[in-house]
Amino acid sequence: MLTKFETKSNRVKGLSFHSKRPWILASLHSGVIQLWDYRMGTLIDRFDEHDGPVRGVHFHKSQPLFVSGGDDYKIKVWNYKTHRCLFTLLGHLDYIRTVQFHDEYPWIVSASDDQTIRIWNWQSRNCISVLTGHNHYVMCASFHPKEDLVVSASLDQTVRVWDIGALRKKTVSPADDILRLTQMNSDLFGGVDAVVKYVLEGHDRGVNWASFHPSLPLIVSGADDRQVKLWRMNDTKAWEVDTLRGHMNNVSCVMFHAKQDIIVSNSEDKSIRIWDATKRTGVQTFRREHDRFWILAAHPEMNLLAAGHDSGMIVFKLERERPAFAVSGDSLLFVKDRFLRSFEFSSGKDTQLIPIRRPGSVSLNQGPRSLSYSPTENAVLVCSDADGGSYELYVVPKESAGRGDYAQDAKKGPGSSAVFVARNRFAVLDKSTNQALVKNLKNEIVKKSLLPIATDSIFYAGTGNLLCRAEDRVVIFDLQQRLLLGELQTPAVKYIVWSGDMESIALLSKHAIVIANKNLVHRCTLHETIRVKSGAWDENGVFIYTTLNHIKYCLPNGDNGIIKTLDVPIYITKVSGTKIFCLDRDGKSRVITIDASEYIFKLALLRKRYDHVMSMIKSSQLCGQAVIAYLQQKGFPEVALHFVKDERTRFNLALESGNIQIAVASAKEIDEKDHWYRLGIEALRQGNTSIVEYAYQRTKNFERLSFLYLVTGNKEKLSKMLRIAEIKNDVMGQFHNAMYLGDVKERVKILESTGHLPLAYVTAATHGLTEDAERLAAELGEGNVPNLPEGRTSSLLVPPPPVMCAGDWPLLRVMRGIFEGGLDTVGRRGDDVEEDAEAAGAEWGDEDLDIVNVDSVIANGDITGDGEDGDVHGEEGDEEGGWELEDLELPPEADTPKAASSTRGTAMFVAPQPGMPVSQIWTQKSSLAGEHAAAGNFDTAMRLLSRQLGIKNFAPLKPLFMDIHTGSHTYLRAFASAPVVQLAVEKGWTELASPNVRGPPALVFKFSQMDDKLKAAYRATTEGKFPDALRQFMSILHTIPLLVVDSRREVDEVKELIEIAKEYVLGLKIEVKRRDLKDDPVRQMELAAYFTNCKLQKIHMRLVLSSAMSICFTKKNKATAANFARMLLEQSPNESMAKKARQVIQAAAADETELNYDFRNPFVVCGATFVPIYRGQRDVSCPYCGARFLPTVEGQVCNICELAVVGADASGLLCSPTQVR
Repeated sequence: MLTKFETKSNRVKGLSFHSKRPWILASLHSGVIQLWDYRMGTLIDRFDEHDGPVRGVHFHKSQPLFVSGGDDYKIKVWNYKTHRCLFTLLGHLDYIRTVQFHDEYPWIVSASDDQTIRIWNWQSRNCISVLTGHNHYVMCASFHPKEDLVVSASLDQTVRVWDIGALRKKTVSPADDILRLTQMNSDLFGGVDAVVKYVLEGHDRGVNWASFHPSLPLIVSGADDRQVKLWRMNDTKAWEVDTLRGHMNNVSCVMFHAKQDIIVSNSEDKSIRIWDATKRTGVQTFRREHDRFWILAAHPEMNLLAAGHDSGMIVFKLERERPAFAVSGDSLLFVKDRFLRSFEFSSGKDTQLIPIRRPGSVSLNQGPRSLSYSPTENAVLVCSDADGGSYELYVVPKESAGRGDYAQDAKKGPGSSAVFVARNRFAVLDKSTNQALVKNLKNEIVKKSLLPIATDSIFYAGTGNLLCRAEDRVVIFDLQQRLLLGELQTPAVKYIVWSGDMESIALLSKHAIVIANKNLVHRCTLHETIRVKSGAWDENGVFIYTTLNHIKYCLPNGDNGIIKTLDVPIYITKVSGTKIFCLDRDGKSRVITIDASEYIFKLALLRKRYDHVMSMIKSSQLCGQAVIAYLQQKGFPEVALHFVKDERTRFNLALESGNIQIAVASAKEIDEKDHWYRLGIEALRQGNTSIVEYAYQRTKNFERLSFLYLVTGNKEKLSKMLRIAEIKNDVMGQFHNAMYLGDVKERVKILESTGHLPLAYVTAATHGLTEDAERLAAELGEGNVPNLPEGRTSSLLVPPPPVMCAGDWPLLRVMRGIFEGGLDTVGRRGDDVEEDAEAAGAEWGDEDLDIVNVDSVIANGDITGDGEDGDVHGEEGDEEGGWELEDLELPPEADTPKAASSTRGTAMFVAPQPGMPVSQIWTQKSSLAGEHAAAGNFDTAMRLLSRQLGIKNFAPLKPLFMDIHTGSHTYLRAFASAPVVQLAVEKGWTELASPNVRGPPALVFKFSQMDDKLKAAYRATTEGKFPDALRQFMSILHTIPLLVVDSRREVDEVKELIEIAKEYVLGLKIEVKRRDLKDDPVRQMELAAYFTNCKLQKIHMRLVLSSAMSICFTKKNKATAANFARMLLEQSPNESMAKKARQVIQAAAADETELNYDFRNPFVVCGATFVPIYRGQRDVSCPYCGARFLPTVEGQVCNICELAVVGADASGLLCSPTQVR
């Protein structure tokens, strides 16, 4: 049995496959109906309107309907598209056992415990016939697939076959009047719609199931007498043919297999049994441990079965349907219907070669599983699972081709897999000894080779080489030199496919494809949710593969996509151009034509074959959102631009690719404020001030416009902005523009006109405008004149004068890209150039500005810019007046090209694309919190620490984050007006390093520093400076999460350091707490005793034991003091300590007070409450430092490290790239 899908649920009583979609309905004893996608393994929907168990369920063959019947006596018809019950059919008086739609007529047949079978018309929604005759529960009823018959099984020990021909004639409208008259008479005088044709008696107990054969006049039934009976019928009678015995309990369900000559039954004995319908013998049994089986269902089209049991259901196949095949040059060899056949790809000729032996055993799955072919010797190896794994060697004589009747005795042998490794040598896997046996064509062993890994299958890997598969890896093994040539970790590999040149290999697993080179160096891995079936390489190095329902492609870099959707699974044998040669499950050779343009286009982009890309774009073979998204994702927005018609998408792509001209054209079409604003930002980034100006003008953004004129030093335009603000009566705008211009008189005037006389006076007096100051002082009058601070030099609010009026930024001259210019003819319109000229042209005046009588106020206010450079010029009239230019007498205009278009053709300036910031590169593939903090990505660093170490309190880490970030960068000041340039500092950088390869960040915290900190902390502990020592150890604990080390050895040392710091912090906190307690001698002794339980250095252990001994002795607990004295003597103390300890032991007496301390019982100290947690008591721990706590502390921040949450789930410390695979 090949299990395809399994569910866990309540007891499954009814099952039904959908005829077209990969769906199955399961009705449960709990009253729920589940709709599963067995291909994806997902629950699609659930329907729960029935009250009590639902025992029967069935999909309609063509409508989006299903019917269900339950213990609530109701039959419900559902529409699965609208997710609701359409109507309920009422009439049965007891539990409903089964329901079924008729394939052709709008009928439902139902069987019930009320001893009747009812036929309903689901269109008219009424009962059209009641079949009575059984005298016990009717367990099942079903229509014959072709004839007008119904079969039913009952606990009255009979199977009945009913003829419903009269019902069909009555329902299907009669053609002539005489027939209609006879029908009216039968209606009036009680004619019978359905009559019992046969009653089949033979079972000794109640019959649970009966079903028709899909094409032959046979019936099979199963009963509580544990027997399966086979019946035959003709026009007049029916009789028992045979009885199949073997089940150990009631037979629940039984059916004929649609495709094979077998009977499938299941039972309450927890087994499914397969029987040979012709020999009438048992073939195979599948058992479950604890679950009784209740129901079987067969797929109407495919070779799938399903069985429902006590705790769910399984969807399974009885046999593999993949034909065994091998490809050699222009030929395909495959096994079909017990014959070896050959198919020529070039001519399409299919030839029968030789018959293949049938397996001797009757069990399933014994057919050929794989083929290996040696073209020079014309020899074929056929492997199968027969006899626990065996192979057969056939040599195909040349003259037998086409006859197919030539029979030969194959050379046989045991072995789970066999492949040719040379012209006349093949290797056989002997699993028992884990050896490869190399044999010749006479089937004699030539050589034995012990394999390097526990191998369960072997494949061809070039002459003399084997690819050995284990459960979690594959290796390539050279049989001659007995060398390992390559190794790769993979999910369990089912099939392998070599490329034509043997340079690449695809390893196919159930849900993954691993692409590697010939030495098994990994290139990429693809994961599929739907099972992978087959694959082949095309001549371009693209791997084409099939899943259950798609043909897909995989590029060398791992990008994949769908080529075509499939109705039925196929097995690819060869890919040639746009043709895919394949075998279907019936062993027929098929040719499928595909459109390869998408993956050829992506491959050309990947291989930088831009001439191919250009030709494909020009021929417009591609379009669609997927291609645009792909181009954008791969960094080719300028290419994507030429596929797009939608203006908004064009605008976004133009901004992304830095193509300002197209962005301007699209912004004009869209004409929305937001788009002009974004255009302004991008133009400003590129330093194209003329377009920034145009964008601000379109949005009437006067403030930004004024500021732009200030930074570019355009005082003339600033004066115009001042006049515009005046006309608009915008006081703030006037004041700002006056300030930008450095026009103090204007500022005084504005302040005076708005009534701010004190401010006007201060401004005038400060800037030395004496006359204005005096006039304003007179207006203000005595006592109201503000006093200016004396003895202080005033700094004037005047901007620095512009040295020059700046235009657009100078751009680097770069090589024209392959897509520049070449694609201009491919764009959405032919007038792109004119649009560019228009966008950057002379129509950039204040035409849209909201100004009263603009022409009269600003006579020469047009803002013009040259098409490409965008230099801002003054007014032509002014220039000519200054230079006294004369009109030259020139001949009439010749057809000279525009300057703008000529510059496009020759030397177009393109802003280089910004690279990826180093900080982004650092975090891209790193899971180390220290590297994320160095890059400035504090949020991701915090998320990583939370996930890895359960850290919640980040306050102690904030200064460390800041230090690590600033320490991993350096800052350069280029020149005064430019912003500071931030440079990332890389670890181990040298001048020889490649500029394209970025190293990890140089971190300010190193593991070597921890050693110094630890020594300082030890010193402070020895000197008794406990608060200082505690601070040092806490600092170590806080720094470790941000450390990055290089080797696994250092990782172990870091973990050891955490343990040391944790023990010291716990001990020191206990000691600090003890010193704070003055009035509680018992608690003081307990805390001193707990301190001795911490794992400390020997020198500190001696000091702690000596202290605890002294405290307990002075507090009259002499027995405990003596115990500490003994422990002290074990620590090799100095002479004075040893002498003191011996004296304490001599003076030992009983303790005066009882302490919560038992040195004989191992314990750990709770880090929050400082009480012992003895072995066997429940505790929780800190996911970072490992400190232990009482369960009541769970969910609080750890008292020891002060970072992590006690009891939180965490994956563990990650501080080295070596920990990440």
